[in-house]
Amino acid sequence: MAANTKTNVKPFGMADKIGYALGDFGNDFTFMLSSMFMMKFYTDVMGVAPAIVGFLMMAARFVDAVTDVTMGQIVDRSKPTRDGKFKPWIRRMCGPLGIAAFLIFQSGFAGMPMGFKIFWMFFTYLLWGSIFYTSVNIPYGSMASAVSSDPNDRAQLSTFRTIGATMASLVIGTGTPMIAYETVNGATVLVGSRMTIIAGVFAVCGIICHLLCFQLVTERVEVPQNTSKLDVGKMIKSIVSNRALLGIIAAAIMLLLGMLGMSGMAPYVFPVYYNSASAQSMSSLASNLCVLFICAPFAAKIAAKVGKKEMSVVSCLFGAAVWLVCLVVRPQNAMVFVAFYAVSYIGLGMFNTVIWAMITDVIDDAEVKNGVREDGTIYSVYSFARKLGQALSSGMIGGLMTMIGYSDAVAADPASYPEILENIFNLSCVIPAIGLIAVALALLFIYPLTKNKVGANVAELAKRRKK
Repeated sequence: MAANTKTNVKPFGMADKIGYALGDFGNDFTFMLSSMFMMKFYTDVMGVAPAIVGFLMMAARFVDAVTDVTMGQIVDRSKPTRDGKFKPWIRRMCGPLGIAAFLIFQSGFAGMPMGFKIFWMFFTYLLWGSIFYTSVNIPYGSMASAVSSDPNDRAQLSTFRTIGATMASLVIGTGTPMIAYETVNGATVLVGSRMTIIAGVFAVCGIICHLLCFQLVTERVEVPQNTSKLDVGKMIKSIVSNRALLGIIAAAIMLLLGMLGMSGMAPYVFPVYYNSASAQSMSSLASNLCVLFICAPFAAKIAAKVGKKEMSVVSCLFGAAVWLVCLVVRPQNAMVFVAFYAVSYIGLGMFNTVIWAMITDVIDDAEVKNGVREDGTIYSVYSFARKLGQALSSGMIGGLMTMIGYSDAVAADPASYPEILENIFNLSCVIPAIGLIAVALALLFIYPLTKNKVGANVAELAKRRKK
């Protein structure tokens, strides 16, 4: 069941890269909106306690433990079609994904009883994340290794995927605060009705991006249907004995702890601590421009010279150091904090730019060892790890914000709660610093795929496919 390269198909080119970037653009229209604004929406607009919102995000990931791996198995066991093995799922499920994302942000229910609002939050979030997002994201991520078998092509796909995510972050992170907030009695507050409209517009944009991804990307590597009998015990044993997969899982969880810790705290540190929604927009703009103009052009080139693992360890330690300096300096000007935010994002972004290529390295490594190509299963396990990182970040932020005493009353009158404001600032620095240090340690001591090992695996697979 090893993969083979198709003949008589157009060569890998810019259409694939643009299409793949649009795929993650579509994913992140819903993922980033949820990551950045769902907790803020439900705490400030719907009046739900932060700990409850955080608990939902954490509990949903245990559901994902089942749905992600199930979807990975469905993809691996599906028959390839004329359009490929992975692309058809994107076209089938992008519509339901957009609708579910829109349903999360229904401000019209703000006056309903608290029990209903909590039920609606749980129901729509699980429908979006655990079912429809999974049914698009698993085949989308698995598709990268079917687009090309060349590691340089895959590195370019990883770069363009990061560009797609960055463009989504620019639109969502920069544009949303400029529209969604208004000043009431001197305080910067989120307007629920505006969030509902924004969610609807982004849902439509996400669907369009996914359909363009389907049209532009070509699957060139034939990934046959996995017809072997499902042995859950064997599958679990294979996963837990895969050191490369465990290493990238640990790094992904810690990456999202740092990255989503930054974006999750942004709606509190900027509008509440600095009383500036425009600074929140500037932080997103500046950090994403750093990714586009520094990380995207140079990460793959540096990784090709020194290795993806090696580069990522150094870059994450750099990002952590920036946050520790910020914690000590404690800038009182919002734009100085924006500068720290953007510079730290360079360290985070260098790793995040090549991480998708690292996943294909893990898939290759497993094929070398086991003789079986299991793109969907391996990617689904990794996707679950990312969602676990998202959950830990959201649950941690929700719990910590509740612990320091944050509520909608603080958002309405922040000047009356100076101690809470100082704790918000501290969390905004400490969370990403710890996360990025942990990423570096996971890559350094667990993840085994050095530059030399990746090259040896590529050569071995090329030799097998010539037979």
